[in-house]
Amino acid sequence: MTKLRVLIAGAGVTGEALAFWLSRGGHHVVVAERSPELRAYGAQVDLRGQGIDAAKAMGLLDRIAEHLVDEPGVAFVDRNGRTRGTIMANTSGTGRQTLTSEYEIMRGDLVQLLHDANGEGVDYRFGVGVDGFDQDERGVTARFSDGSAEDFDLLVGADGQGSRLRRAVVPDDRDPYRHIGIHMAYWFVPRIASDGRIRDTYLAPRGRQIMRRSHNATETQAYFVQRDSSPDFSAIHRRPTADQQAFWADRFRDAGWQAQRFIDGMPDSPFFYSQEVVQVRIDRWSRGRVVLAGDAAHCASPYSGMGISGGLVGAYVLAGQLNRRADDLPTALANYETELRPFVDEIQGTVNPRILNLAMPAKQVGIDLLLGVTGLATALRIPELVARFATEDRGGGWRLPPSPVPPRG
Repeated sequence: MTKLRVLIAGAGVTGEALAFWLSRGGHHVVVAERSPELRAYGAQVDLRGQGIDAAKAMGLLDRIAEHLVDEPGVAFVDRNGRTRGTIMANTSGTGRQTLTSEYEIMRGDLVQLLHDANGEGVDYRFGVGVDGFDQDERGVTARFSDGSAEDFDLLVGADGQGSRLRRAVVPDDRDPYRHIGIHMAYWFVPRIASDGRIRDTYLAPRGRQIMRRSHNATETQAYFVQRDSSPDFSAIHRRPTADQQAFWADRFRDAGWQAQRFIDGMPDSPFFYSQEVVQVRIDRWSRGRVVLAGDAAHCASPYSGMGISGGLVGAYVLAGQLNRRADDLPTALANYETELRPFVDEIQGTVNPRILNLAMPAKQVGIDLLLGVTGLATALRIPELVARFATEDRGGGWRLPPSPVPPRG
C-alpha cells in the first residue's frame, strides 16, 4: 500500500478526525494549527444521525457519553422568564433528535477527546499556519508562517468556515457563502441559581433571540442572535472584540428578559465569538493535490443541526477514499465528492431562511402568536411524538460507507 505524507491545516473537529483515520491507514500525518495550543474551547455542540455513527466507528461514543452536557430539553420563555412551552429531547433511541440531541457536548471536550485518541501517531505543529503552497503532479510544497517549507503528497484544508486554503480551490470572483441573513454571538457568564438544566430561548422584537444554556456548575452560555441582512452587521465580525461587544450590546440593551445580565458579563468572559450564519456552497472541493474538508468545504450552518456531524462524516469519507486509493489521488478525491455530496446536499437543504424568519418575528404580536402555538403544541407533546416516530434524522437515509481502514489481508 502506498504511504502518503499528508498535511492537514486545522486541528478542529474535522482535522482531528481525519488525522485519526489517516494515521490508522498507515500514512504520515502532520497537523498544522495556527493557534499556539489546541483550541479546546467553544460553545455547546451536538452529534446527530450519521455523526453518531461516525463517532461510534472511531470507538469514541462511550468516551463522548462520559462528557455530555445535561440538557434535557428547550424551553421558550417570555420577557418575565415564564415558560410558555418546552420541547424535550428524544431519548427513546428511535426516530430523530429534537432541538436538543441525546449527545450534547462542549466543543472543547470533543476536540480534546479526538486529539487524545490520536496520541503520538500524529505530528502536530502548533503556532504554525499554512501561508501558501506550490504544487505539481509530483507533490505539494507547503509554506508555513514560521518561514519554513516542506513537501507533502497532499494538503487538506480543514481550516473552517473562513478557510484561507479555499482560495486555492474556488476562483476569486466566486462567493463561497450562502448568506442566511442571521448573525450570532456567544460567550460565557457566571452561572446563577435560577439557571436550570433546560435551555431557555427568548424572543424579542426586531428579529432578536436570546438563548441561555448551562453546561457546568459555574458557567452559563449566553447567545445573542439577530435576523439582519445589512452590510454593517456583516462587517462587525471582522472588527476587534471590544468593537463587536459594543455593537451587540447596543443592539440588545432594550431586548428585555436577561439581556442586561449577559451584556454585563461580556468583558469578563474567557472568550467571545461573533459570526455571520452562512453555508459554504462551492462547486468543487479539490484542485490538484489540495482538498477541502469539513466547514471549509461544506459548512451547513448551526441551524442545520449537523455541523459537527457533517465534519465527522466528511473526515470519515475522505479518509476512506485516501486509504483505499492512495496510489491514485485524482480518483480518490473525485470519489470523495461523489460519495459525500448527497449527504451534504441533504443537511444543507434542511436550512430554510423563510422558516427561520418566521421563527424570529419582527413584531411583538408575531412573538405572542408563536409562543401561543408553541405552548399548545408542546402541551400536546406533538414535537416529541413527531421526533419519536420519524423514520430518518436530519441526514436523511444516506448511510456511512464501509470503514475508512480496510481490513488487512
